Amino acid sequence: MNITPRDIAKMLDHSTLQPDLTQEDIRKGCEIALAYGTASVCARPGDIPLVTQLLQGSDVKVCTVIGFPHGNHKPEIKLAEARIALEDGCQELDMVLNIGRLIAGDTAYVQDEIQAICDLAHSRDTKVKVILETCYLTDEQKKLACGLCAQAGADWVKTSTGYGSGGCTLHDLRLMRACVPPSVQVKGSGGIRDLDTVLAARVIGASRCGVSATRKIMEEAKKRYAEGTLTEPMDLKEMEGGY
Repeated sequence: MNITPRDIAKMLDHSTLQPDLTQEDIRKGCEIALAYGTASVCARPGDIPLVTQLLQGSDVKVCTVIGFPHGNHKPEIKLAEARIALEDGCQELDMVLNIGRLIAGDTAYVQDEIQAICDLAHSRDTKVKVILETCYLTDEQKKLACGLCAQAGADWVKTSTGYGSGGCTLHDLRLMRACVPPSVQVKGSGGIRDLDTVLAARVIGASRCGVSATRKIMEEAKKRYAEGTLTEPMDLKEMEGGY
């Protein structure tokens, strides 16, 4: 399959979530996203007014995180955070589900919270990605979480915040893709730092990857495209052994 650098760029949510970033860092992050035409900039909630201003008129979407990074905010707080984000111009919300409640088996609580965020977001034509934080879950719990997300109306299921004890794995992407219907997309995030991993995620069926190494990934994509070698990997077994 022929792949272009634009195809790769539109898989990337450029992440500017590190706690020590300054406003100048946020500006530089938006410049990177605009230069390559990424899918979105995923920024901290307090930065969204600036990000909205900087991305205005482009096709790079404004994204923020809800209940980040631990997911244990009260539902009312998550809803308030989502409402303010929408007022500030967000077009996508990446929310962390309540990890402890999921592990405890309180499925009604988890689904109701996700659905409340989805209902609010969808009423404003905004998409929702639900972060499972897979490093803390068994495969059965991941499957359960995917089912709850699909029932609640989530647009994506997402592996990780990048701030847990582990990040994205190809195993988790494959499992999640198998556990949600075609109407629900899959996003990998957490430790994705190179083009080969993005390409592997694409083969598995992920439509987005959260990354901060956007420049590195895109420069490699441009180089391979010029050489005629920007292609999907044929065999993922070796990669899955270490990722």
